[in-house]
Amino acid sequence: MRVAVVGVGAIGGFVGARLGLLPEVRVSALARGATLQALQSHGLRLRMGGEMLSAPVLASAHAADLGPQDLVLIAVKGPALAAVARDIAPLLAPHTLVVPAMNGVPWWFSQALPVLGGQPLAAVDPQGRIAEAIPFAQVLGCVVHASCLTEAPGLAAHVMGRGLIVGEPLGGASARAEAVVALLQRAGFEATLAADVRLDAWYKLWGNMTMNPITAITGATVDRVLDDPLTRQLCSQAMAEAQAVGAAIGCGIGQTPEDRHQITRKLGAFKTSMLQDVEAGRALELDALVGAVHEIAQRVGVDTPFIGALLGLARLRGQVLGLYPA
Repeated sequence: MRVAVVGVGAIGGFVGARLGLLPEVRVSALARGATLQALQSHGLRLRMGGEMLSAPVLASAHAADLGPQDLVLIAVKGPALAAVARDIAPLLAPHTLVVPAMNGVPWWFSQALPVLGGQPLAAVDPQGRIAEAIPFAQVLGCVVHASCLTEAPGLAAHVMGRGLIVGEPLGGASARAEAVVALLQRAGFEATLAADVRLDAWYKLWGNMTMNPITAITGATVDRVLDDPLTRQLCSQAMAEAQAVGAAIGCGIGQTPEDRHQITRKLGAFKTSMLQDVEAGRALELDALVGAVHEIAQRVGVDTPFIGALLGLARLRGQVLGLYPA
């Protein structure tokens, strides 16, 4: 089986290395710069459970060198996706499955939710170019419940979790989704088949969309955000708004914000991905995590003043740091 990883960072390196250890899988990687050099020299490397794992990989900066694939795993940050979608055409044959393992609202959400009218979400797919480049019929939804770090170019380190939820964007079971889940299970992941992956994506977003911008603004870890009664209340109010948006689009959540806070507390002094991006001077993944929620809310007529305030403050913080476009 031919599998290409696009975005060999923390999650892409984690999943790619585990798949590359399977004898029936041939992994390729689309990469550039120091990451490309590391992959060509050392293969896919993963530090996990006290071991250093290494898997062979065919790496190139040009998708045409890799050729058509059976499965393409996209694990880039949201701001990079439009360029990636334009570049991966040589990887896509009519049978190729595209599995985006990314944070936040995926670009395919507007195509999978009739209430949004099929129109692209400007926050994550300006002008609809991603949807034009990646056929919706070839997409499988994926929600990642794992924490990893990039220790060095081409070297991922596993921190916690092995959860991968895979499903059809329109819901329901399919042979192709079941096959991908089985492949991931053979690679050592706690992979499950989603009855409706839209619900799983919205539920994960429900927690991330508050903690990420607040930690990026303040520099605090999530435990400190929850320990402060005012910031915890702000999270709860924004989450209540997102819960109302979810109900309006068929992605209802049965928990309360306080229920979710108790789950988040188990992470301890955890740095969110957006805080890590601020500290590393990387572009902020704000649009997929907060901007898209705000845009969906406007489309379905749900008032979200707290989400809007979080978006405005985090956006301004990013612009001051040069990590978000003015």
